[in-house]
Amino acid sequence: MRAAVVTTFGGPEAVEVVEVEVPEPGARQVRIKVAAAALNPVDAGLREGVFGGAGTQIGLGWDVAGVVDAVGAEADWSVGDEVVALHYGMGKSLGTHAEYVVVDADAVAKAPAGVDAVLAATLPLNALTAAQALAGLGVEPGQKLLVTGAAGAVGGYALQLAAHRGIEATALARPGSEELVRSLGAARIADADEGGFDAVLDAAALGEPALARVRDGGAYLGVHPGGEPASERGVRVAAVEVRADGRQLAELVDLAEKGVLTLRVAETYALVDAVKAHARLAEGGVRGRLVLVP
Repeated sequence: MRAAVVTTFGGPEAVEVVEVEVPEPGARQVRIKVAAAALNPVDAGLREGVFGGAGTQIGLGWDVAGVVDAVGAEADWSVGDEVVALHYGMGKSLGTHAEYVVVDADAVAKAPAGVDAVLAATLPLNALTAAQALAGLGVEPGQKLLVTGAAGAVGGYALQLAAHRGIEATALARPGSEELVRSLGAARIADADEGGFDAVLDAAALGEPALARVRDGGAYLGVHPGGEPASERGVRVAAVEVRADGRQLAELVDLAEKGVLTLRVAETYALVDAVKAHARLAEGGVRGRLVLVP
């Protein structure tokens, strides 16, 4: 089968589409025939060597939508099931940017009914990150939440999840994104120097400028573990490290089916054009996810 990997670090040209053996599922694993797989900023980080792994083959891709085509022992799935999954991990030799991928059975959920696989592939990583981030902040209705990077994938899902839970979120996003973030559930657009928020989800990774907007004793949550600013003024500072969770993913699938969560695709690329997709991601200004289709 074909798979997108990196063996040396660098720009988009470091991505290689290579021929490898089709992986076999072990106990409590399933193999998915990939229909679509989203390209995320973490893939660019892996490609650039941000997470290490020099001298090894690193597989790209964390999100997948497709069809189960092989099942290991004690895996409660059936061949032919249409599914989505998060294939978590920094150092895996094969990711979801491939024709087939093996994932843990408990990371899998049924795909959203009536939703195209390209759209479905944009859900797992970013929606799970948003949901787990909100849980980590512990924000409740009546508190003031600020979401930076609100027009992005994680920020957008966070706005929609917050609105669904009765939490009024304020959005901080680039100029020109006001209409978009309001459509995603933002109650307000942040003023230039507005502070005093009970909690900030820093999806834009602004760091200290975002922390400065948190009230004394509030909570700040970043999206890059190890890259969060130092705590000050009694603010609880942490970062979300997403984890695969099939049950939680199933809940998010249900919300997508009900229209609570909006699945956004910017462009699609053939797997063999993975380099072009990485180059487009590097240009910036992408609204929605780039998706690879084998």
